[in-house]
Amino acid sequence: MRLSTIAGFAGQARPPLEVAYLVIGGGASGGNDGGGGGAAGGYRNSYAAETSGGGASTETPLSPTVGVNYTVTIGAGGAQQAYGGNTPANNGSNSVFSTVTSIGGGRGAAGGAAASGSSSSTGGSGGGGGNPYYYAGNNIGSAGTANQGFAGGNCSTSNTYQSGGGGGGAGGVGGSTTNHNGGTGGVGVSSSITGSAVGRGGGGGGGVHKSASGAAGTASSGGGAGGIYATFGAGNDGTSGTANTGGGGGGGGGITASVSGRGGAGGSGLVVLRYPKQYTITLGAGLAGSTTTIGDDKVTTITGGSDNVSWS
Repeated sequence: MRLSTIAGFAGQARPPLEVAYLVIGGGASGGNDGGGGGAAGGYRNSYAAETSGGGASTETPLSPTVGVNYTVTIGAGGAQQAYGGNTPANNGSNSVFSTVTSIGGGRGAAGGAAASGSSSSTGGSGGGGGNPYYYAGNNIGSAGTANQGFAGGNCSTSNTYQSGGGGGGAGGVGGSTTNHNGGTGGVGVSSSITGSAVGRGGGGGGGVHKSASGAAGTASSGGGAGGIYATFGAGNDGTSGTANTGGGGGGGGGITASVSGRGGAGGSGLVVLRYPKQYTITLGAGLAGSTTTIGDDKVTTITGGSDNVSWS
């Protein structure tokens, strides 16, 4: 038997450097004025036997080379837009670890829009459709990206002033509107890569437009709930997605394009890296993160910035 393989021997060989990852893109903002929920950022996971977004199986961990730099970028959430139904919402930004890219979430459609430029968009998950009163093409939810997330919900054109559909989530399709109720945000996915189960990557709920009896769309796993107007002329904003979950922002409530509530901002993305405890990671100065030890592994959670990482 080689001495390097004896447990406790000072010269014991290190195990191979294999890095399991969870990479989540930034969530999108929700649409104004009965708008669709913003979509969750793309969700890619290689830890244990868990799942990735869009119903995909777990991916294969990476095997970095010691001493070599690898890029990490944390995607920002889509910013909350200005007041006014014609103002488009914003997509989330991509998150990256080495060769792994999780696409930012797709924006929710604006409900008070008079132009197709305020429709929902495709992303890691797809944005929800908005109130179609001003522009019927805005009622359709957009598709997600394969193996990253699901599509956003649609909005009915059968009644005047329908509410917004839910944004797509990493774990499920955004809900379509029922009567005047906003669609539920698509569910997220749970991972235990940090040592305990945490749900992330939920889509934003749809906002309610001009319907006192309508309920705003709910959300989970970091997604924001939709808004609902309080009185005529007072639109309520949707709730923003939670930071470092990639959750989508809720659609805004409202009455008219000029007094509409705004969609909530999207939640920022996240990168989590889990690897053997015998290795030490170095984060570039442009990254914000922390490292803990869990059993035989170290877990590095990176919450912001863009720079390189390396192992020694």
